[in-house]
Amino acid sequence: MTMQPDNDDSNKFLFLDNDFKNSGVAQADWSAKKMVWIPSEREGFESASIKEENGNELVVELDNGKKVTVNKDSIQKMNPPKFNKVEDMAALTCLNEASVLHNLRERYFSGLIYTYSGLFCVVVNPYKMLPIYSEKIIEMYKGKKRHEVPPHIYAITDNAYRNMLQDREDQSVLCTGESGAGKTENTKKVIQYLAVVASSHKGKRDASSGELEKQLLQANPILEAFGNAKTIKNDNSSRFGKFIKINFDNTGYIVGANIETYLLEKSRCIRQAKIERSFHIFYYMVAGAKDKMHDELLLEDFGNYRFLVAGHVQVQGQQDDEMFDETLEAMEVLGFNEEERIGMFKVCSTVLQLGNIEFKAEKNQEQASMPDNTAAQKVCHLQGINLTDFTKAILTPRIKVGREMVQKAQTKDQADFAVEALAKAMYDRLFRWILGRVNKALDKTKRQGASFLGILDIAGFEIFEDNSFEQLCINYTNEKLQQLFNHTMFILEQEEYTKEGIEWNFIDFGLDLLPCIELIERPNNPPGILALLDEECWFPKATDVSFVDKLTNTHSNHCKFSKPKNLKEKTFFTVQHYAGKVDYNATSWLTKNMDPLNDNVTALLSNSSSAFVQDIWKEVDRVVGLETMAKMAKSDSAVSTASKSKKGMFRTVGQLYKESLGKLMTTLHNTQPNFVRCIIPNHEKRAGKVDAHLVLEQLRCNGVLEGIRICRQGFPNRIVFHEFRQRYEILAAGAIPKGFMDGKQACTLIIKHLDLDPNMYRIGLSKIFFRTGVLAQLEEERDLKLTVIIIAFQAQARGFLGRKAFSKRQKQLTAIKVIQRNCAVYLTLRNWQWWRLFTKVKPLLQVTRQEEEMSQKEEELQKAKEIAQKSENELKEITQKHNQLVVERNQLQAKLQEETEMYAESEEVRIRLETKKQELEEVLHEMEARLEEEEERSQILQQDNMNLQQQLKDLENHLVDEEDARQKLQLEKGTVDGKFKKLQDDVLIMEDQNNKLQKEKQQLEERLADFCSNLAEEEEKSKNLTKLKNKHESMISDLEVQMKKEEKSRQDLEKAKRKLEMEYNDLQEQITDLQAQVAELKAHFTKKEVDIQDLQASVEEESAQKSIALKKIQEMEGLLSELQDELKAEQEASRKSEKAKKDLAEELTALRSELEDRLDITAAQQELWAKREKEVAMLKNMMEDEGRSHESQVQNMRQKHTQALNELTQQLEQSKRAKANLEKAKQSLEKEVADLNGELHSLGNAKQDVEQKRKKVENQLADLQTRFNESERQRGELGETVSKLNMELNSANSLLSEAESKNIKMSKDFSSLNSQLQDAQKLLGEETRQKLSVSTRLRQMEDDRNSLLEQLEEEAEARRNVERQVSSLNTQLSDAKKKMDEYSGNLQLNEESKKRLQRDLEATNGELEEKTVAYDKLEKTKTHLQQELEDVLVDLDKQRQLISNLEKKQRKFDQMLADEKTISSKYAEERDCAETEAREKETKCLALIRALEEAQGSLQDLEKLNKALRTEMEDLISSKDNVGKNVHELEKTKRGLEAQVEEMQIQIEELEDELQTLEDAKLHLEINMQALKVQFQRDQQGREEQSEERRKQLLKQVCELEAELEDEQKLRNSLATAKKKLEGELEDLEDQVDAIGRARDEAIKQLRKTQAQMKDSHRELEDTRVSHKEVLSSAQESERKARTMEVAILHLQEELAAAERARKHAERERDELAAEMTNGSFGKSSMSDERRRLEAKIQQLEDELDDEQANSETLNDRLRRTVQQVDQLTNELQIERSNTQSNESGWQQMERQNKELRAKLQEMEGQVKSKLRVSIAALEAKLHQVEDQLDHESRERQAIAKAMRQKDKRLKELMNQTENERKQTEQYKDQADKANMRARQLKMQVEESDEESQRATAARRKLQKELNEVKEANEALSREVSSLKSKLRRGSDSSFSTPLRRGGGGSFRRTHRSMIESSEDPKDDVPSAMPVNQSQEPQREPINDN
Repeated sequence: MTMQPDNDDSNKFLFLDNDFKNSGVAQADWSAKKMVWIPSEREGFESASIKEENGNELVVELDNGKKVTVNKDSIQKMNPPKFNKVEDMAALTCLNEASVLHNLRERYFSGLIYTYSGLFCVVVNPYKMLPIYSEKIIEMYKGKKRHEVPPHIYAITDNAYRNMLQDREDQSVLCTGESGAGKTENTKKVIQYLAVVASSHKGKRDASSGELEKQLLQANPILEAFGNAKTIKNDNSSRFGKFIKINFDNTGYIVGANIETYLLEKSRCIRQAKIERSFHIFYYMVAGAKDKMHDELLLEDFGNYRFLVAGHVQVQGQQDDEMFDETLEAMEVLGFNEEERIGMFKVCSTVLQLGNIEFKAEKNQEQASMPDNTAAQKVCHLQGINLTDFTKAILTPRIKVGREMVQKAQTKDQADFAVEALAKAMYDRLFRWILGRVNKALDKTKRQGASFLGILDIAGFEIFEDNSFEQLCINYTNEKLQQLFNHTMFILEQEEYTKEGIEWNFIDFGLDLLPCIELIERPNNPPGILALLDEECWFPKATDVSFVDKLTNTHSNHCKFSKPKNLKEKTFFTVQHYAGKVDYNATSWLTKNMDPLNDNVTALLSNSSSAFVQDIWKEVDRVVGLETMAKMAKSDSAVSTASKSKKGMFRTVGQLYKESLGKLMTTLHNTQPNFVRCIIPNHEKRAGKVDAHLVLEQLRCNGVLEGIRICRQGFPNRIVFHEFRQRYEILAAGAIPKGFMDGKQACTLIIKHLDLDPNMYRIGLSKIFFRTGVLAQLEEERDLKLTVIIIAFQAQARGFLGRKAFSKRQKQLTAIKVIQRNCAVYLTLRNWQWWRLFTKVKPLLQVTRQEEEMSQKEEELQKAKEIAQKSENELKEITQKHNQLVVERNQLQAKLQEETEMYAESEEVRIRLETKKQELEEVLHEMEARLEEEEERSQILQQDNMNLQQQLKDLENHLVDEEDARQKLQLEKGTVDGKFKKLQDDVLIMEDQNNKLQKEKQQLEERLADFCSNLAEEEEKSKNLTKLKNKHESMISDLEVQMKKEEKSRQDLEKAKRKLEMEYNDLQEQITDLQAQVAELKAHFTKKEVDIQDLQASVEEESAQKSIALKKIQEMEGLLSELQDELKAEQEASRKSEKAKKDLAEELTALRSELEDRLDITAAQQELWAKREKEVAMLKNMMEDEGRSHESQVQNMRQKHTQALNELTQQLEQSKRAKANLEKAKQSLEKEVADLNGELHSLGNAKQDVEQKRKKVENQLADLQTRFNESERQRGELGETVSKLNMELNSANSLLSEAESKNIKMSKDFSSLNSQLQDAQKLLGEETRQKLSVSTRLRQMEDDRNSLLEQLEEEAEARRNVERQVSSLNTQLSDAKKKMDEYSGNLQLNEESKKRLQRDLEATNGELEEKTVAYDKLEKTKTHLQQELEDVLVDLDKQRQLISNLEKKQRKFDQMLADEKTISSKYAEERDCAETEAREKETKCLALIRALEEAQGSLQDLEKLNKALRTEMEDLISSKDNVGKNVHELEKTKRGLEAQVEEMQIQIEELEDELQTLEDAKLHLEINMQALKVQFQRDQQGREEQSEERRKQLLKQVCELEAELEDEQKLRNSLATAKKKLEGELEDLEDQVDAIGRARDEAIKQLRKTQAQMKDSHRELEDTRVSHKEVLSSAQESERKARTMEVAILHLQEELAAAERARKHAERERDELAAEMTNGSFGKSSMSDERRRLEAKIQQLEDELDDEQANSETLNDRLRRTVQQVDQLTNELQIERSNTQSNESGWQQMERQNKELRAKLQEMEGQVKSKLRVSIAALEAKLHQVEDQLDHESRERQAIAKAMRQKDKRLKELMNQTENERKQTEQYKDQADKANMRARQLKMQVEESDEESQRATAARRKLQKELNEVKEANEALSREVSSLKSKLRRGSDSSFSTPLRRGGGGSFRRTHRSMIESSEDPKDDVPSAMPVNQSQEPQREPINDN
């Protein structure tokens, strides 16, 4: 890429010169030649024109005139010239590789490096400075849309930036391409543009933001220094991928940035190629570090570092020390302190020093040693670690074996590997630290980022000779990025098609790449490549070969995986990517994936004395150490389990990369992507050179061709209706009726007339869409139509001119005859004496003067008549104009009425739409009210939920209190246990029960937790279910598409197999060709001799022919020159005669005047007069003699012309005969066409039989495929044997090749001699040309030829000598062969076995070739059939969609609406009833809950009383005095308490019954609701089944119709092709006839020219008259135009006034509405809806006002234009008037001259004058009539043209009005759709609320069940208590009554305690469950006492 230069010639590098697009010559050339693209080895594709068609082969002519035969499948269509250098390649009508390459190449040669291809912006590296990145250009692109400016990276960036601000959607710019294509430079330009644009907002920026932009720009030099390097292709190649994320706030300012990197090429810091460099920072540091820093970093010269392989490699235009200073400045800007910088450079220095550590293997041992530790000392000093520890860690590291740590000695290779791995890891960690530090600096600002724009700079898809693990990762990312592109392109196409309402089967092209992506990333079932690699990393003794074997076993049947067959290495496997097949070499993949390190050294570095080193080596736990590597090396099975247990200790490189890529793809999926594809034009870094194959490969890898493939499946070419009509209306001129018509209707009519295939186009709302190639076809048809029209026009013009010339010639002939007659009369009268006397007397008579006066009066009369005729004609014209104007006025009035009616109708429609809109708004308001109610309900439910949670918390607190009380009771129990030893057994039983209850309580608590989690999960599921549903639906459609794509991929694989087989066969053929070359050379020698002799003969023949032709040419030239001389002589003679005539006439007039003046002169004067008369007579005699000679010359000329005419007539007869022959041929061709039609019918019948056979063939294909697979296996085995044999053959052929090399030298000598021969032949040719040009030098040339022949003989002798040498060499060869035979005698056994194998091989190869040929034929037929099937299926689907959509729209839309409305109203009523019932029940429930709470309160009071009574009882029991009284009082209180407890129980039971009834009613309602829903679903299913049955019937009909249509279309296509051929032949014949006619016309013209020179003066008169009349007519036309323009101005003024009135009326309405709004704004809340409606109306009125204002402005503009036109017309009128005046003055002068000439003629002619006058008057009358007719016709045409223009203007105005109305209707439709969507959303919300209520009821049921269980448990406890009481009663005596009572109290406490424990379980229940347990406790207390 480029930097900005000083000069600013940016226009020629951005804007396209469009002159060549509109050149008609290029268009005509393209249409005439039938241009196509054919493949070329040198230029990729070459242009050629089709000449012949022979079945599947075409004869094609290249640009250089060479003809080539090409297969039909290999050619590609060419676009018309108007598509040359197009800015967006998606607009190309023929989308193919050749067109894309041609467009890019042409633009690149024009200096245009940026081109769009759909969503892509393709950038070709210019390799030079371009001035297109300046601030001026940034300003030019700022805020502009993509189509407003030429393609540029700034346009992409600005588009993304504006979309981010407007849509609040994150954006991303994805730059991909090969190394050196310009990715990094383009990312820099994106950041530069954003830094300028984001900082230029309003000029109000703080200092921090400015620093941030500077930091963002300065982050790039640091990353380039540490991550870029010089490669073979690129001097500044970034060796890592990065994603720069720039954050912006709401106002568009840059807030911060974040950079993420991918796949740093760590291995570059260890080794590089010879010409390449390591990372830039090493060279910067060594060259730029000075003095103190140099010493501190322990730096040395470049040559001292082993890791810098090529030493100091310099980069052009870059100084390393200057770049070091720039990086330091960038670090200062980003806030790196001195310690951090020194630490970074120390790490870089240590990486270089690690390469200088050398190890040697000790003698007789494999152990490594370090003889020189200076480099190690430097490393330890720089990293702050101990030297001895470092050497031990590398040479003898400690490894854990079992439970003990053991020192293991390392070999030299292991030590070297450890050092290199350490260097790579150290640099990788440093780079990650720098990245984190840069991100920290860029994220300092406190403002939050609202959205971001990401820039991805990552390596593109590349295929190398050796592809390793890193290349798999890069290609995997590009597969994901291409999937993203396909998906986004599919979405954008879908949006475009849905906008335009096009029927289209949506295909997600992103699924095409799923098989390949799954093959790489799939985790299991079956595992992908990365998963298998991770798995293999943990197996013992796992190698790269075992990994590849595992891959082939698991994925052998995968469509995208294969194993290369010709390679011997077992570590190779092949993956079929979207860009092609890639062979991967899996050597050392396991180590690369694990990335092992010496953990002893890493531990040392993590404990370094340097804080910076410690910071880098923080995460040491995730390192794969020597222990794991040692465990992997062991073979026992126990190790595998241990290693698997260690699996979670670290993450592999593949896992980490997959995770980071996943994160990147999620961020990219959440953004709107913008794609930039960078391309290298050549590998030589030369500007202006394009390597076609390289560019095509990159286009394929970058996915540009993939995008074009997607485009081709859709409708890439789209045109707006009016443009389509304007360009292609000529193809259907009669189809569109006169008057106004909508653009869409016009387009449909045009397409119907053209009979286009419905699959090839789609008609949208504002555009018409075409598939690829349709526009080119239409362009061809348009060109043909235009040529036909122009030919017809030319024929008419030529006919008119010919007729005019013929009429002139006729008049000239009549005039010549009159002159001849008069001359003859004059000659007879000349010598007659009486005539002489008459001539002398006549001037003296007054009669002659009377005749002159009479003639003058007659002329005056004629003038008066002419003036009268002119006035009458003008009157007639004025009356005609008046009538026309009246008619036009009536027409305009009728149109006005029609338009007013249309306007009224449109107003009615608008009113209806407004009413509909109001109704929809009312429905919307109702739905919004319902929504608000639902939201209130949801809030109430949430509040209830909060209350329930609070109650639960209170209950928990209560339980805690109860537990405290229980602990106190247990203490009391300890004191009482001593007294009641007998009851200990019973107490133990009770405790066991208590434990059981506690367990049940725990279970209930667990259940509560489960229920809570289940609730949360169900809520999440309910949210995700909808997403999953959509995903599954898309997945189903995607899987269907995937099936098709897999079939296509299988076909591609089969094609690739064929290619490999062909290559194998080619290799074998090369071996045979090498053996046959010697024989071919001998044959070549003999052929050359024959060719020389033929050439000599042909040279002699050509020289003879040329001499004959030259003689003919010379004769013809002599004839021509003679004819021209004669013509010139005749012309000169005629001129001289005319001059003499004029002189004589002048002398005659002078003499006559002198005679009239001097009548009274003396006799002497009379004698002088007589002498003069004699002289005059002498002169007359001279004139007569000259006239006779002239007549004789004219007769000779006539004879010659008659001869020429006879020759021309003979030629004409010959052409007529040829025409007759052609007509016969035409008839025969027509007969052949009829026969072809019959054959076509028979073929149509035969097609059905073929389709039946096709199924059988497919079955046979399946069998053949199985056989083919078996044969392939056999071929693979044979291939291995063949490879072995080939090795032996190569060794044998090496000796042969030496002999052949000598032979080749001889052939080179022979070729040099041939070149000398050719030179001699060229000299001969030149000499023969000189012979032909100069006849005198013929003899000299013959001598030269003889000398050359002698030279030829000498050369022939030399050639014979060469042949002898060749024969001697052949003898040597034969000797060598004999030696070879002797040598092969020793190896006969091997040769015999080889021959046998070769025979077997040849046999198998023959069989294979036969099978492959048959298979290829079958595959071709299959592909053709599949393509036809796919096309038929596509058409079927489209027809089905058409029918279903039409049925749904036309028949059932209204019905469905009505049904839905009724159903929705029913459901709404039912829902309202259910809601009211639910509310009532909820109020009842709340009342019951409150009652229960009151009961609980009373219970608590009773419990307190009970406790007080207990204490009193105990006191009474302790005091034995007054025992009887206390007992009675206690019994009374006890009875009172029992009564209260019974009352409370009754109340609780009543409440429970009410609760049950309410719940039963609610269940009943829910059951009813479910039943209604089931009924509705059944009804819907029934309707759907009926619709499906109808659809099936319609589909059957459609299938039948489609079959018929296909037959008809095929017949039509065949007929059309035949017709086109015949038309072409006819056109050729017509062209020949036209050429003959032209030649004839030219000959006639020459004849007529010679005749036309006779009467020039007469023609000049006629021309002046015609010009005068034309000037008058033009003046009249201009006056008419002015009048019509004035009328149009008046009309426009009236329309303006009407528009202003309407505007004022609308403003009044707006003011009134505003006043009403202001008055009504103080009303109640009910007026708010009306206010909204009125506001909407006001907005509509304001919009209408704006439209009317716009219309008024347009009218004003029109007024101005008309005024300007009137001014122009007035100026033109004045100019024309001045011209007419000048013409009139000239005309008057000419008339004077005419009068003088007439007077002379009258004097000369005499009596013949009257006859001439009559003839001239008749001719003039005819002329006037013809001219009047012409004027009349021209006026009528002008009037018609004016009317047409006015109508066109009116049409355009009406079109604009209708378009505005249509837009309004579309707006109304959109609003209605939005309202419907809102209603649907509300319905969904209602359904969700119903589901939530159902969930709540289900939860209540669960709680009720648990309540019942608790009640049952309580009842069981009460039974046990009663049984215990009965036991106590039985076992107790009367004397022990008091202790028993005490025991009763204790049992009461225990039962109470057990009840409390049992009551702890409602922790997860509703609070209504708790009082039941509490209310049952007081019942048990008195029973105890009894």
